[in-house]
Amino acid sequence: MRKKISSHHTTRAAAVALVASLACVALVSPSDATVPPASRQAAGVVRGHFVDIPVNGGTATVDTTSLRVTARTAHGAVELSAPAATDPGAPGPVRRTADGLRWSYPGSGLSVTARAASGRLVVSVDSSGPADRTLSWPVTGGDRAASALQLPRGEGLSLPVADRFWNSTEAELVGSDLPMESALSLPLWGYTLGRQGVSYLVPTDIGTTLRPISERGRLRATATHRFSRAEGTTGYTVAFSLTDGSPVAPAADYRAWLAERGQLSSLREKIEANPATGKLLGAFHAYLWGDARTAEGVRRLRALGVDRMWLGYDADGRPMDAAAVTAAKDAGYLVGPYDTFANGQDPKTSDATTSVWPDRVYPEFCVQGPDGKPVPGFHDRGCYLSSEAFEKAEPTRHYLADRTRAMTANGADSYFLDVDAAGELFRDHHPAHPMDKGRDRTNRLARMKRLTDGDRLVLGSESAGAWANQVLAFDHGSGTPVADGLWAAQKDKVKWGGYAPAKAPAIFFKPAELAEAVAKAMYDPAYRVPLYETALHDSLVNTERWELAYDKLPKQKGTRALLAMLYNTPLNFVLDGASLEERGGELAALQKYFAPLHKAAGTEPMTGFRTLTADRSVQRTVFGDGALTVTANFGTDAHDGLPGGCVDAALKGDDEPRRLCPGGKG
Repeated sequence: MRKKISSHHTTRAAAVALVASLACVALVSPSDATVPPASRQAAGVVRGHFVDIPVNGGTATVDTTSLRVTARTAHGAVELSAPAATDPGAPGPVRRTADGLRWSYPGSGLSVTARAASGRLVVSVDSSGPADRTLSWPVTGGDRAASALQLPRGEGLSLPVADRFWNSTEAELVGSDLPMESALSLPLWGYTLGRQGVSYLVPTDIGTTLRPISERGRLRATATHRFSRAEGTTGYTVAFSLTDGSPVAPAADYRAWLAERGQLSSLREKIEANPATGKLLGAFHAYLWGDARTAEGVRRLRALGVDRMWLGYDADGRPMDAAAVTAAKDAGYLVGPYDTFANGQDPKTSDATTSVWPDRVYPEFCVQGPDGKPVPGFHDRGCYLSSEAFEKAEPTRHYLADRTRAMTANGADSYFLDVDAAGELFRDHHPAHPMDKGRDRTNRLARMKRLTDGDRLVLGSESAGAWANQVLAFDHGSGTPVADGLWAAQKDKVKWGGYAPAKAPAIFFKPAELAEAVAKAMYDPAYRVPLYETALHDSLVNTERWELAYDKLPKQKGTRALLAMLYNTPLNFVLDGASLEERGGELAALQKYFAPLHKAAGTEPMTGFRTLTADRSVQRTVFGDGALTVTANFGTDAHDGLPGGCVDAALKGDDEPRRLCPGGKG
């Protein structure tokens, strides 16, 4: 059941009142004569080369000569897309079909259908020709009223279009081609246009890229779709919605889109299906090393007062033994291994146990590129393994089932499957197991579902795309809006740390400092908005990247703690015996504050987000029907009694809010 949305939140339906009648009634389609006027109006109106479609909040108009899209609303006319950047050619006549209003571009082999669906303008473009071609459209952000661009990079960003930093090369955004299936956590973007806004949803994200540019000092964004029969991307759909201009409106619209199609699962349902999933509520997440992996290490953590944790460990030849796993489960914790089905290496020379497979999985299951060579794997080690090869073999060879059974023989009740939900999909040219990216995604969903439903494991994956929400209980990574500079920083083994010592690898434990521009792009609260939580908070538990533990970035600790409490999402840690001794008390204090908030609201949708100050330093979220309200002050000055660097959380029924003022704020 969809919850009532608080007044400062937005949904597509709550954006602006639906215009009940259309001003333009001239028709050109011969078949319209047999359609009652009221039905014609509801389905759309044709005026020469203009097509009018009723949407929630007004009327959208598509110019078939250029694919320019405008809208008439109660607040005036707005441009939703400039003309296509790639000329589709001269359009043919508009015909009315059962699917909507349809026309074609004979010169380019493209055909277009525009229709109204659940208050949205939905435009679908299909390519009929054998040759690959591209279409750069919609072209967005050109309206003079555009004030902010929303991008679901990690948790989410809302960027003032004239912001100097984001228009500069320093931010490493403009000029980037962002694959929508992997670079964005949700297949959408949006704009605030004065007192209203627009959401762009792309369900055909595979084969589509989004390119932000700076034009005259303002951020614009253009999507480009590549039509290819071989890649399975001959169809392209964009759904336009008018919104109230809230920065989280595009995510609310996407949440509604998923729900309408039965593609939005709930954490409550996952807990009902597997009660162990309920242990995620109130839990922080930590990867264990050295003595922290032992039963005694687990008991030390519990003795600190930590009543909920997700504990993970690398498959490095020293997994948690049965006694340690039993201790973790006795403490009320979830526990599970890190694994990956994506990498294969020669067993004789492999440097990772997760890359070793039986028989001739390596090299016969390697993804093959168009040049006939295997696609190199992680850090150019070995190869990426084909999900299609595994799916074909699994009914008789059981490679994945046997692997999972071996990895959980110690009694582990959770599993972290790296990269499967992260969205880096492959086309495999191998003649024995060919697949396109769409098939790769289908295969990954199928095998993750087997882990969840068949093996009854509480499943997580890396930087989960929204398409995986139905099979995952948690993810590590979609909480982090990664800037490219992070990858460059991680290559500096002196400053960032490497994979030694084995009991506490410096890459995880060594404190590091981000370059100023990278820190600004990732953690400046003035730009952060909870798009992912607005869409999926009550579907899966989301955290930051697993290699960015809470103590890894000392200058950002305070900000990250406030963001976690504001978004009702767990912090993640890495622990060995020494860090448990030195900083276990801090973890315990933070978890003690977080646990009752997450237990109360972890299964509730995020129903409200707003900023309370012009500089966006004070922000507020609401969950469910007021089950939890959180106010965070990222600034230095007090606001309405809330000191800078502090957060107040009010559970329904509380007499007073619960306050946290974490140290080390950046």
